[in-house]
Amino acid sequence: MNEHTYSFEEASKFMSDAFIYKMPFNHLLGIELAHISDDFVQLTLRNRPELIGNFTQNILHGGAIASILDVAGGMVCINRLLQRITSLTRENIINRMSKMGTIDLRVDYLRPGRGEIFTASASILRDGNKIAVTRSELHNELNQHIATATATYLIG
Repeated sequence: MNEHTYSFEEASKFMSDAFIYKMPFNHLLGIELAHISDDFVQLTLRNRPELIGNFTQNILHGGAIASILDVAGGMVCINRLLQRITSLTRENIINRMSKMGTIDLRVDYLRPGRGEIFTASASILRDGNKIAVTRSELHNELNQHIATATATYLIG
C-alpha cells in the first residue's frame, strides 16, 4: 500500500496543526495560526489570567512571550524545510519534525507585555541544510513592538 503524498499546502497544514494542536504546551498557551506562507509565519495569542507574569500591572509573562516567538520561528523553519522534501508523506514530515530543535533563542524584551491580543511574526534570516536562523517579533493589538527574538534551529 502506497502512503499518501501531500501537496506542499497539505504538508504545511499538517505541520501547522501539529505545532498548534498536538504540542500540549503550545495548546495550553492558546497559540493560534493567523497566516503561513513559504517563508513567513504569523501566530496570535490572547491574553488571559493564566499567562500574566506581573499581576499588579496585568503584563504577559516573559516565558509566554519567549514561547510564542520560539514557536513562530520553529514553524517558519519547518515550513521552509518542507519545500525541500521530495516525497511529502506523513512519515517523512514527522521524521523531519522529530529531528528539529531550538539551539539558541535570544529574546529582547522591548516593552511590558500589555495588551489583549498578541501577534508573533517570524521570517528566515538564514536557511542552511543543518541550521536555520530566524527573526521573530511580537506586537500587541495596538501594533506596539513588545519583543524581538533571534533564534537558531537544528533542522537537519
